[in-house]
Amino acid sequence: MNIAVYLRNRGLKGDARIERLKRRLASGGCGLVDICSRSDLEGRDVGMLVSIGGDGTFLSAAALVGESGIPVLGMNLGRLGFLSENGPDQVADAILSGAYSVEDRTLLSAKPSFMTGNPSVDGWPFALNEVTVHRIGAAMLGVDVDIDGAPLPTYWADGLIVATSSGSTAYSLSVGGPIVLPEARVLIISPISPHNLNVRPLIVPDTAGISIRLRSRDSSVMFTLDNRMVEADASLGLEVSMAQFSLKRVRLNGSNFINALTSKLFWGEDIRNGREK
Repeated sequence: MNIAVYLRNRGLKGDARIERLKRRLASGGCGLVDICSRSDLEGRDVGMLVSIGGDGTFLSAAALVGESGIPVLGMNLGRLGFLSENGPDQVADAILSGAYSVEDRTLLSAKPSFMTGNPSVDGWPFALNEVTVHRIGAAMLGVDVDIDGAPLPTYWADGLIVATSSGSTAYSLSVGGPIVLPEARVLIISPISPHNLNVRPLIVPDTAGISIRLRSRDSSVMFTLDNRMVEADASLGLEVSMAQFSLKRVRLNGSNFINALTSKLFWGEDIRNGREK
């Protein structure tokens, strides 16, 4: 199998762990190619892309593969790693032995009505974790949201997140959103620093169509797709829905989301239970 190796942090090039991985894969008969952009994948017969770094690198890798259907496997050299949870030796063993499966992860499609700045970025207009709108200036945003045509009360906040279940442990979690198992077919709508005391994150089916309109005294806002940002006119109208294709994520045998929660977020850790680290 031909494998593309993606390393966003070029300062890690030559890292002993990465070189060991490449040697093992090559000795097992895998063809290897280093990539750093979407054009590097064009015209190549690639069976899998190995993303080396952390979850941010994995998100960039997801943008690179786009609609190609190339499965992405995350190798973790970062801190958390919910998407890139695997160590170098685990990755090599699994690929060479076939001890993995490929799962579908929901992608978001975001269709803005008007943009300032250049939206020509990798993976446009799709996101794996979340789509957000966020204020740039001092003025609070009024965010009007319709779910399949039904209006919600206006959010007055710094911004709004629409996240997938994959993104529930990312930005959405930091603003008080729920943790959702990746296989759950839902979307999460969460305000960022709301000024309404009576608003809460909302879970909707991933089949829902979400329309967003903004009210702001500022002329522009920030619009993001995962870790990609563009500046948008404050009159932005945004339609968010589930994309018509999914990301193919490689999941190693024995991988467990609940175990990842306890080991990476220390869920349930309590020194009174004798579980102090």
